[in-house]
Amino acid sequence: MKIAALVSGGVDSSVTVHLLKEMGYDPTIFYIKIGLEDEPGYVCPKEEDIEITSYIAKKYGCKMEIVDLQKEYYETVIKYTLDTVKKGLTPNPDVMCNLLIKFGAFNDKYGHEFDRISTGHYAGIEVRNGQNYLHTAIDKHKDQTYFLGRISNEQLQKAMFPLQNIPKPEVRKIAHSTHLPSAGRPDSQGICFLGKINYNDFIRQYIGENKGDIIELETGKRLGEHRGLWFHTIGQRKGLGLSLGPWFVVKKDMEKNILYVSNGYDPISQYDDKIWLADFKFINNKADRDYSVFQDIKFKIRHTPEFLKGKIIQKENQYFIQSETSIAGIAAGQFGVIYDEQEKICLGAGVINNSLK
Repeated sequence: MKIAALVSGGVDSSVTVHLLKEMGYDPTIFYIKIGLEDEPGYVCPKEEDIEITSYIAKKYGCKMEIVDLQKEYYETVIKYTLDTVKKGLTPNPDVMCNLLIKFGAFNDKYGHEFDRISTGHYAGIEVRNGQNYLHTAIDKHKDQTYFLGRISNEQLQKAMFPLQNIPKPEVRKIAHSTHLPSAGRPDSQGICFLGKINYNDFIRQYIGENKGDIIELETGKRLGEHRGLWFHTIGQRKGLGLSLGPWFVVKKDMEKNILYVSNGYDPISQYDDKIWLADFKFINNKADRDYSVFQDIKFKIRHTPEFLKGKIIQKENQYFIQSETSIAGIAAGQFGVIYDEQEKICLGAGVINNSLK
């Protein structure tokens, strides 16, 4: 079996090469360049990443290729990010990177010659009734199926996740015991393509500012001024510049350019128990149940270890989740990802859009 192993130089993807070799495979290692190298202030440890990846390739006797997908990344993931932000929504570039780049553009240009594309995601695959389903990882704190909830069934058939049954501490132990140079590297944080560029500075450069009022939702009182709704997301607490807090962002009115906030550590206005999902897609072509009636599910509205309990129903070609409890921080533009009741199978995802209700 021909395997393309996507390796970034981090500890997780590095260990997958060791595991693949232990399984008897001889993967070809690919390092994908996606950073904004031409951006002012862009600093990325790509040289160190490439050095580590090259070392691993040499250590395990693997062929290695460096592939440049910066153009494809800019035209898809970054365009999606900017378009979403302009609408006042909260984007998730990592979700779209998996769909459009790692299992998308990479496969189209290079991966089509391989039987499997292996990544360092904490996720897995389970075969049920002859179909591959996306399975959660044994390490619930590291499980990354939330970020894979939009990949297609065709992409899933080629995916390979060697870390499915290995907890993160064990991954570190493997890296140390095999003397991998990535063993002590910290986990990556933030948005991958930005490097050390500040997110708000990036948005300001491409979209600019659009000042407007900050209004207390319950009283209608003007509290201050924001520099652009795209700098804020639902549930945000820090960076509002308001006194006598805490204040939470609870609503954005794009037409009137108003940012609504509520006061207190747990304002009731933060909560809702219904999540509408636009453009919902099942990963598998054949859904496991009839979703025209309420079905019990677990779900996530952000990348967290905890699963939420609810029901999902299809209504006039739209899907919504009825949560068992009211939840805070439902951010339009983010993804609602649904799972089976056992928290084992990731079934699919849609874009949160409560304006559909």
